[in-house]
Amino acid sequence: MLAAGIAAWPAVAAGDTKLLCDVDCVARLESAELVTTPSGLQYRDITVGTGPQAEVGYQAVVHYVAQLPNGRVFENSLERGAPFDVRIGTGMVVAGLDEALSTMRVGGVRRVYVPGPLSFPKSLKAAAGRPTVPANSPVIFDVSLLYIPGLDDE
Repeated sequence: MLAAGIAAWPAVAAGDTKLLCDVDCVARLESAELVTTPSGLQYRDITVGTGPQAEVGYQAVVHYVAQLPNGRVFENSLERGAPFDVRIGTGMVVAGLDEALSTMRVGGVRRVYVPGPLSFPKSLKAAAGRPTVPANSPVIFDVSLLYIPGLDDE
């Protein structure tokens, strides 16, 4: 189970990396409730959203920072300068992130601890200068749910 190892997972060093959760945020996370779902996914809410809840089949617009347990970032939508569009519950992203998004509300920011079985079933070759993600490796996502077209518009 991840809970025992979560404290050992390092925070991303800020440096030149754009983050959703900086050093102050990491300190606040220690007191946030750790939620464990039946699938083994774990998360802590950095900010609980107050907007509409994501629903299966809807598009969601998110920013995310994805890292390995050693703290090395392998994907970062903030550095790309554009959020990512994902259709909830359709397998566009790894199962653990899909599950985490399906319980978030717009405006929410969450740290998601994805266990290996809900992560990448095949290794993921990352961009130049980024680490490769081994198959079934646990990963951490900091994710911010920005907008849900069709639900935010009502």
